[in-house]
Amino acid sequence: SASLGDAGVATTTGIEASFINVAGLAFTPKTEISFVRSSWLAGSGINLNSLGLAQRIGETSVIGLTFMSMGFGDIQITTEDLPEGNIGTFSPRYMVIGLSFAKEFSNSIYGGLAVKAVNESITNAKAGGIAFDAGIRYVTGENDQIKMGITLKNVGPPMVYEGDGFSVLSQIVATGSQLTLEQRTAKFEMPSQLNIGASYDFKFGETQKLTLAGSYGSNSFSKDQWRIGVDYGYTLKKASFNARAGYVYEKGLLSKELGISSNAFNGPTAGISVDWITGEKGNRIALDYGYRFTNPFNGTHNIGIRIEIK
Repeated sequence: SASLGDAGVATTTGIEASFINVAGLAFTPKTEISFVRSSWLAGSGINLNSLGLAQRIGETSVIGLTFMSMGFGDIQITTEDLPEGNIGTFSPRYMVIGLSFAKEFSNSIYGGLAVKAVNESITNAKAGGIAFDAGIRYVTGENDQIKMGITLKNVGPPMVYEGDGFSVLSQIVATGSQLTLEQRTAKFEMPSQLNIGASYDFKFGETQKLTLAGSYGSNSFSKDQWRIGVDYGYTLKKASFNARAGYVYEKGLLSKELGISSNAFNGPTAGISVDWITGEKGNRIALDYGYRFTNPFNGTHNIGIRIEIK
């Protein structure tokens, strides 16, 4: 999905679909395990680890379990009295645990729903919340070459930060006694998102396929985005190869006013996948790589491994 610039709202399948359009989870053959390590804005010290497991539980239903952890490295602790630090470090954390369910309602219609537990924390403050995703996929055409998808993500109640970080110990001069003053914190909404996408498959014999995908994303707290991606696949008897590229555009992306772009991501994306096909059933072990161009920093690298059991 990173290689396509997240344009695969109508094409992404398996456990990865839990992050893009949960309806695509219904296309899991039997069991799929995936792990992805992302170096976010390489050079910034931010890394993401994503782990997912999908399991078919009937002829038409699939459940999925996902875990994502985002680390920001070690940051110096500073105080009003010691603004230079040198008193230790703390490590902010951001985690999301998701449980998803997808179902095939007919040969053309697929739907899914996911619930996610979100946790953000530093040493002395934290916030937690629940979010929901929902998605639909529609497949049509003589050879199922036309696909459409729509998904609504991150819908849920507001979150609020709390903890000792919002407390201040004060001293009453007249009496010499101490008391703790706690600041109230404002609630904040999650970044909900609506995505609509479509794709078309161009098949060249039994071994080659070219997929053209596009999507539009409406974001609640950031600019809306248009995404386009192309995926070329070549399948052999014991292996398959995919090369992908994409582009993400938003208003002001190419503007250079004051020398600052509207987004750290420049727009272009690219990546490859290599699948080894084993066993009589065609089980797969795959390596994936995706790259997103950025300015500043040195791009975002995504390296993953997938195991598909049929």
